[in-house]
Amino acid sequence: MTVTKDESAREGADDEGDMSGGADDGYVPSERRLARERHRRARARRATAVAALSTLVTAAVLYLVVVNAPGWPRTKETFFSAHYAREAFPKVLEGLWLNVRLLLVCGAAVLVLGMLIAVARTLRGPVFFPLRVLAAAYTDFFRGLPLIINLMIVVLGVPALRLQGVTVDPVLLGGTALTLTYSAYVAEVFRAGIESVHPSQRAAARSLGLTNRQALRYVVLPQAVRRQVPPLLNDLVSLQKDTGLVSIGGAVDAVRAADIIVGRSLNYTPYIVAGLVFVALTIPMTRLTDWVTARMDRQRAQGGSL
Repeated sequence: MTVTKDESAREGADDEGDMSGGADDGYVPSERRLARERHRRARARRATAVAALSTLVTAAVLYLVVVNAPGWPRTKETFFSAHYAREAFPKVLEGLWLNVRLLLVCGAAVLVLGMLIAVARTLRGPVFFPLRVLAAAYTDFFRGLPLIINLMIVVLGVPALRLQGVTVDPVLLGGTALTLTYSAYVAEVFRAGIESVHPSQRAAARSLGLTNRQALRYVVLPQAVRRQVPPLLNDLVSLQKDTGLVSIGGAVDAVRAADIIVGRSLNYTPYIVAGLVFVALTIPMTRLTDWVTARMDRQRAQGGSL
């Protein structure tokens, strides 16, 4: 459909009238304006209906495929037993408190250690060369070492040494292994943020009389941390899930609580319960990460500060 200049002018006048409607109580939208609004609402309702219908159809197809499978009755009894779900749920929740505590303590330790390693890798001058090499070796080693192997080495190997004054608590040792691995990942996130700050920022700080340490603390690090908030939150989400791996050392967390019931009953429903509890715990943080990422993207698009 071709729109003439007069019609475009009238539509523009309609839009301006909408914006000034608060000031002029006598404003009445034109028929063209009302028609456009009705069309937008109808299109939105149609899109919502199509999305809901397609979702229902997909769910129905998946349900029919699963329940009509030859092994579904046995699978339902083994993995989706209501009796064992009721038995496992309170014990899994009790064990989940250990996972939450590990997340809080290890998360704080990971952020601090990761920041120190990142700063060590970005120090300038030949005198800091050994420190940079050690920080690089640390990150390369623990990023390459699988977390499950790191946990086995720390949780099972440290007690075997029988060192005086060294704890053999599987919770503390498992938390140490998590901190060692995740601090390497977080250190690289922080280092990327530090290197993303333009050198002119540091030069400007130096020209104002700040020392290198003050420029790093008050100018570079605040910008670097703000820019890396989304990937940092993603690492914390992964850490939240991996706290369940401390169960390999005997710590009774949510996974171990489910494993005890499975070993006694030979029914795997407690594993499903533990998995759903972790999913329910992870989703809020995932949504928070998405919200922060979208907010920062909007700020970049609008030219706002990061």
